[in-house]
Amino acid sequence: MPNLRAIETFVKALEGGSIASAARQLGISPAAASQNIARLERELGTRLITRTTRSMALTEAGERYLARVAPVLEELEKAQSDLSLIHGELQGRLRIACMAAFGRHMLAPLLPAFAAQHPRLELELLITDRHVDVLKEDIDISVRYRDVLEPGMSVRQLASVPRILCASPQYLQQHGSPQTAQELLEHACLLYRRERDGRIMRWPFLRDGQRTDPQQKIAAIGSDIDALVEFAVAGGGIVWAGSFIVHEQLRQRRLLPLTLKPARKGQLQFEDAPLDFFACFKDRKYVPAKVRALVDYLLQELPKQQRLS
Repeated sequence: MPNLRAIETFVKALEGGSIASAARQLGISPAAASQNIARLERELGTRLITRTTRSMALTEAGERYLARVAPVLEELEKAQSDLSLIHGELQGRLRIACMAAFGRHMLAPLLPAFAAQHPRLELELLITDRHVDVLKEDIDISVRYRDVLEPGMSVRQLASVPRILCASPQYLQQHGSPQTAQELLEHACLLYRRERDGRIMRWPFLRDGQRTDPQQKIAAIGSDIDALVEFAVAGGGIVWAGSFIVHEQLRQRRLLPLTLKPARKGQLQFEDAPLDFFACFKDRKYVPAKVRALVDYLLQELPKQQRLS
């Protein structure tokens, strides 16, 4: 019977689109991954993958073999996860992807206590704002905000985070504090550019309940929200950021929160929408015990965090 690691390498290579991807997921070298697949082909006596310098494709035999072994491998992974509950200890690798700012400010500080509760778990963090393919990159759980959720994934809301308009005392002393949404347009605005698709996240404005996109006075655009916050601290303009990002700056009064007057009929209104964060899973029907444990832990701990209020 073919070696299980060789079968796993073959399946991971097809899921990830390359032998290098399989190697990363399994924690081995690309050469070792290639040898695993070659050994599997020798044991089966047939070619499974056609390789070129830039791509790989399944042969007819490879398609049939993958259709049979991929579900078996998935069931073995589920069985291993369920057995960990019987023995009372979660174990194995737990690969977590998270949006950069939330991962940096919220997830990373909370995970050591979770790791201490489950010492046989091996945590791996992917902290990035780029697009993450949970299948190709073998992600167990992905934490994303609402705007970048993908259809077809199972999700569970973790937190709804207020966003705060704020500027430094230096900036407000020099330029004054905007009182209305219309006045806000005349101030130096610091906007975030989303790394995953290059989209500039313009601030949301309404007029009589209808979304509108007025011209803003943009002082700077950045792909890292923490950098924009520091830009604001230095007096560079007004930033709109999640409370967990600016909490410390507000506490130290390096930034001051802005409050706009309610809009009257016909006036421009700033829509102060929160950031909703979700835990996302690749399988709607089956969530491994280690993933359920992390979600339950976050749902328990996140409401206690002052930075989210």
